[in-house]
Amino acid sequence: MKERNCSTIGNLSKVLILSVSVGAGHMRTAEALKKATGFLYPAAEVIILDTFRYISPLLEKVMFGTYMEVLKMTPALYGYLYRQAEHGKALSGRGKLEFNRIINALAAPKLNEYIQKLEPQIIVCTHPFPLGIVAQMKNRGIFEGPLFAAITDFTIHSFWLFPEVDFYIIGSEHLITQCEGCGIEHRRVLATGIPIDPAFGERYEKLSLRQNLGLDPELTTILIMGGGLGLGPLLSSVKTLGNHYDRCQLIVVTGTNKTLSDKLARIVPELSCKVKTLGFVDNIHELMQASDFMIGKAGGLTCAEALATGLPMFIVDPLPGQEVRNTEFITGLGAGQRVEEKNLADMIRACLLDPKQMERMARAASNLGKPGAACSAVKFMAKTLPGAQVITR
Repeated sequence: MKERNCSTIGNLSKVLILSVSVGAGHMRTAEALKKATGFLYPAAEVIILDTFRYISPLLEKVMFGTYMEVLKMTPALYGYLYRQAEHGKALSGRGKLEFNRIINALAAPKLNEYIQKLEPQIIVCTHPFPLGIVAQMKNRGIFEGPLFAAITDFTIHSFWLFPEVDFYIIGSEHLITQCEGCGIEHRRVLATGIPIDPAFGERYEKLSLRQNLGLDPELTTILIMGGGLGLGPLLSSVKTLGNHYDRCQLIVVTGTNKTLSDKLARIVPELSCKVKTLGFVDNIHELMQASDFMIGKAGGLTCAEALATGLPMFIVDPLPGQEVRNTEFITGLGAGQRVEEKNLADMIRACLLDPKQMERMARAASNLGKPGAACSAVKFMAKTLPGAQVITR
């Protein structure tokens, strides 16, 4: 990790990170911040609270079960509501206030009690729902410490906007103008990057890493991911590439989707290229560095991790909403391409025949990458406390 050349002195002793377990990205950001805090401040206590699971498992099931069903069954509806909220219509303004009033009525009493008993110095929220609850607590004087919002996508959505938030952790300097357009003053913006596992700061020699992972070091290596839930057109992507290219190898990460994993197990023996199928893994930083490019969905954390490793992305049919916004960010800055599933084979073939284009995308990704984002964010948090110092060697 690049941060190993720094030491810290200060009084950072207790941090509460509020997240939710819908998808995987919000909790992964929370875990990255906890890991970075443990590295920089070994004596600090860091608590990650899966907010709605703690408050009411039933409430969590209703809220996020409904969210996942809408996303799977009617993604266009989700995308419509997302865009409306961006433009100050449904679920923003008065609608947003009413939504947060309901959430606060259901969740605030138990969370208030928890926070008052814990007495954290700092609260970090990696999801906008608990952020809205703590913002009201600050407004009422129940919590008076610094409140951080770690935005987990490459866009700024109205659901994250609360005047009580002291600092916003964002994915890139390129989003500062958008923040200002949303009324977030420059002094409240920390363009550290989306906090990702500090392990992404480690650097490996590609060919040796492939050997260690049981891969052929000489073959073009394509990483195919569907995110932590294994969503996206992953199965068809494997079929398409597996039947077209025998001079490449695929690493396929299915996440927690066992049904998808079982389907892959049946088709892999029939494919013409080598395929390594994995479930939920904890070495994505190694798999990305072993790969030449990636095919998958545009979750905020996945994008941040790919950028941190300089890995070009081919984003297949992004879901409406934040995935489309993440895709626009990645493609707009030259670090990847958006592709329809039906055109995937042709686009991959064209890129494999144009190594200079792949090199340009890899450079663009590397220039945008922030592997030390979590440590940078934690060091800034420490500076907000009286008497804290951060010394860099």
